[in-house]
Amino acid sequence: MSGTLKIAILGTGVIGAAWATGFLTAGHTVTAFDPAEGAEERLRAQVASFGGEAGTGTTSALDNLIFAPSLAEAVADADFVQENGPERLEVKQSMLAEIDAAAPESAIIASSTSGFAPSQLNAQATKAPGRIVVGHPFNPAHLVPLVEVVPSAATSAAVVDRALAIYEAIGKKPILVRAELPGHVANRLQAAMWQEAYSLVERGVVTVADIDTAIAYGPGLRWAILGPLAQQSLSGGAGGMRHVLDHLGPPQEVWMHDLKQVHLGEDLKEKLVSGVDEELDGRDLTVLAQQRDDMLLELIALKRKYGELP
Repeated sequence: MSGTLKIAILGTGVIGAAWATGFLTAGHTVTAFDPAEGAEERLRAQVASFGGEAGTGTTSALDNLIFAPSLAEAVADADFVQENGPERLEVKQSMLAEIDAAAPESAIIASSTSGFAPSQLNAQATKAPGRIVVGHPFNPAHLVPLVEVVPSAATSAAVVDRALAIYEAIGKKPILVRAELPGHVANRLQAAMWQEAYSLVERGVVTVADIDTAIAYGPGLRWAILGPLAQQSLSGGAGGMRHVLDHLGPPQEVWMHDLKQVHLGEDLKEKLVSGVDEELDGRDLTVLAQQRDDMLLELIALKRKYGELP
């Protein structure tokens, strides 16, 4: 899609700043609002930092960043609104109702919520609830392209298509989630892995460090290049996914049925916390996060070099 849009960013913490960076570097005008003291100064500094880190050069784009004195003024003439309020249902419902009342009826309203369903979020929106969707990014959101777009039964198909197009046009990789589920998709996939990781640690099968090694130096390397199902199909050779499912499916089902449920009681929490502390051995978490982000940038550049992969 082409053309400059008027974007409203509501809530300017780390996620809001990441969204602002993406929209500004794509050439759009961003009007932001956050009631916290000093929010504008922090947002401008964070956008400059994110843009420098991602190599997108947001210095001149910052001229297109406006900080509004109220939520209503921020959304008054918006084409697209991205809400990034606290992850508390009553707060988000109240914010979205206020946005719905103040924004033009043509504006799309997206929430960055990591777990709430759009039908929960639009419960108090009476003006045009059919233009509300979830647009959930993945951390670190200024680098990772994934966005999960989740409509409710009330959301129009035109709104969904336009939201997907807007995200794609700023360099994101949106997916359409066709049902409302707690945690959407990517977090549910992570939760399935965490469940088994916690179980294996709880039962003393492996250490926390062994879990991280098993993923980071095993399938995680492949998953960063191809998705798990496309990757699985390569195991079938010329027979592809059909061969994998016909010949390797039965033993995989045995493994799946053997997976254990876990309860995050204090004993298990202590095992996980002490295990991570031992693994990290006092490393500075800020430095570690920066190293991760630097490697993410190189990986994303490598994926672009080789073109579109599943």
